[in-house]
Amino acid sequence: MARVLILNGPNLNLLGTREPSVYGAETLADIEARCRAHGASLGFDVTCAQSNHEGVLIDHLHAWGALHRAGEAAGIVFNPGAYTHTSIALHDAIRGIAPTPVIEVHLSNVHARESFRHHSWVAPVAAGSIIGFGSDGYLLALDALARRRAASGLGTKP
Repeated sequence: MARVLILNGPNLNLLGTREPSVYGAETLADIEARCRAHGASLGFDVTCAQSNHEGVLIDHLHAWGALHRAGEAAGIVFNPGAYTHTSIALHDAIRGIAPTPVIEVHLSNVHARESFRHHSWVAPVAAGSIIGFGSDGYLLALDALARRRAASGLGTKP
C-alpha cells in the first residue's frame, strides 16, 4: 500500500474554532479522519502531520521525498497555511524533493481574500493547487494522487 502524507502548516491546528466563517466548523482531527478513510478507499496508507514551525514542515517534506524516491510514497497533500505567501524555504524544499508530487490545498479561496494571499510561493513547484473547496480539497488532492499513480503504472486505482 502506497503512503501519502497530509501535511498542514501554521494555525491549522485551530480549525473548528478559528474563523469558522472562513475555514468551516470541522476540526483538523475531523479532516484527518476523512483523509484516512478516503485514502484507504484509494489504496493509500495516510499519515497526517501539522506544525506551526517552518523547519519542521521542511523536515517532513525532505523525509517524504526520500520515501517517494524509494517507491514507498505516492506523494504529499500540503496546506502550508500562511507560509504559502511568505516561504521561499518551502518553495526550495518542494523543488528539492522533485519529482515527488506535492499538491497544494487551501480551504478558502485565497484569491477572494486579502491581496497578500494572492501570491503562492508553493504553486510554481507544486504538481497542482486545489483552492476554495473547504475540506473536500484534501479528498480531491488524494484523488489526483491516485490518478497520477495509476497513470504511472504503479497503482490499480483510478
